Amino acid sequence: MGTPLLAGLAVAAAALAGRYGIQAWHAFKTRPPKPKLRKFYDGGFQPTMTKREAALILGIRENAPPHKVKEAHRKVMVANHPDAGGSHYLASKINEAKDMMLGKTKGSGSAF
Repeated sequence: MGTPLLAGLAVAAAALAGRYGIQAWHAFKTRPPKPKLRKFYDGGFQPTMTKREAALILGIRENAPPHKVKEAHRKVMVANHPDAGGSHYLASKINEAKDMMLGKTKGSGSAF
C-alpha cells in the first residue's frame, strides 16, 4: 500500500519540477537582451593630440596596424559625418586622430 503512494508522490514531484523548468526556460527566452556596454572616451580633447588620445577616439590600441586604423576611422566617421548630421568639429578631430595614428601629422591639425 505504501509503494503506490510513494510512486504517486514521485510522479507529482517530477511533474512540478518539469513545470517549473519549462516556466524558467520561457522566462529566460523572453527576457530582453542586455546591451553590450562599451567604454567611450570620456572628457575633452587635449590641446595637442597624442597617440593615446587618437587611439581612444578611434577605439583601437595604440599599436594597431594601419588597416585597423583605417577600418576604425571609417566606422567612427560614418557615425559622425557632418553630411549625416554630425559635427564638423568631431569630424576634424576624428581625421586628426587617423592622421596621428598613421604618422601623417606632428601636432594639432584641427581647423578649430
